[in-house]
Amino acid sequence: MKNIFVVFLLFLTAVSCNTETQKIGFVNNKDLVNDYQEKIDIEAEFKTKIEAFEKRTDSIGQAFQQEAQAFQLKAQSMKQDQAQAEYQALGQKQQMLQQRIQLEESKIQEESQQTIDTLIKKVRDYVKDYGKKNGYTYILGSNEAGSVMYGDEKNDLTKEILDALNADYKKPE
Repeated sequence: MKNIFVVFLLFLTAVSCNTETQKIGFVNNKDLVNDYQEKIDIEAEFKTKIEAFEKRTDSIGQAFQQEAQAFQLKAQSMKQDQAQAEYQALGQKQQMLQQRIQLEESKIQEESQQTIDTLIKKVRDYVKDYGKKNGYTYILGSNEAGSVMYGDEKNDLTKEILDALNADYKKPE
């Protein structure tokens, strides 16, 4: 009698473990982020900033070149020690311009990286909320490293979540 009870208990345990179905899906991380309209808008914004930066640096460089050429002509008629002093001043000005350009460039890079990091966190949080709202046990991320080596297309949520993300995104006007 005890054996029948133990077998019945084991059977119930096994059945109860198998009755819980797990809903699993996956997304292509690269497509999800790269095709997200907000990221596209951010990239366009930074492209504009970079183009403006490049125009400024080009004009600064051209102005400095003209100043250097004018100095070379003027230096021929100067005393050696006076020409040397102006040459050093010109060299210091060039260093200051280069430092200013490098500082501005690094600010743009830092701002871009922070913006993209914030965007990726936003996408991850959205996928997490999407999974909870839609009853998913797991939503895996597929990437170049092979975290999902294969997934049945019916479990690929990339387009579904991307469409929902883009629908939620309000393009700044």
